[in-house]
Amino acid sequence: MGRLNGKVALITGAAGGQGAVEAEFFAREGAKVVVADLKQDEVNAVVERIEQAGGEALGLELNVAEEAAWEAGMDSIRQRFGGLDVLVNNAGILSLPGISKIELAEWDQVISVNQTGVLLGLKFGTAIMREGGRGGSIINLSSTYAHLGSGGAVAYQASKAAVFIMTKTAAVEFAADGIRVNSVAPGIIETPMTREVLAAAGPSHPDITRTPLQRAGQPHEVANAVLFLASDEASYITGEELMVDGGRTIA
Repeated sequence: MGRLNGKVALITGAAGGQGAVEAEFFAREGAKVVVADLKQDEVNAVVERIEQAGGEALGLELNVAEEAAWEAGMDSIRQRFGGLDVLVNNAGILSLPGISKIELAEWDQVISVNQTGVLLGLKFGTAIMREGGRGGSIINLSSTYAHLGSGGAVAYQASKAAVFIMTKTAAVEFAADGIRVNSVAPGIIETPMTREVLAAAGPSHPDITRTPLQRAGQPHEVANAVLFLASDEASYITGEELMVDGGRTIA
């Protein structure tokens, strides 16, 4: 307990699933948590759970693909908490079509959330951290599919591959400011975003049969990795990608 005492942390896509678990883990470890998402009712529910457990949280309506939304969000964080120490770029959407079937509108939507959203998070997150002058930690959510071919999901995979390299670029750019930038690459994780796909295939889903541990991961298993990178325990780690994939990328 107390691994994030005194830190202010913003988590995007935190209304449910993996992001909500991360938010509650961070609060349990002493962080003041900014719960950001477009689903305001669900954001409020996460904030309420954190506060009922004795934590401190701020709900924030944030469209990660809009620059003006990030500007307004950073102002809200300054007013409430005075600055920011940790940013988790967790928001993301899934798209399954391959190259031959994807519509350009779907491609644009996925890129705007998964890739542009991370870019804007890096831009505005590092700016507010630099104002504080005490460094910080940014964790981007990538995917094992940044490194694997699947024959489909072209927009999703392209966006996550971009997150992988943006993480390394940002780690170099902001190292002098004491800001660490890392990414976590989950394998197949059982969340609301993937539950329908997993249920349709069951244990025969290829992402499970090709995973040495032979199961889907759980949100808390990703949240623990994110928490480690956010904490001072990872103070000499930057520009790295931590696989949380049950061995999927080594098999």
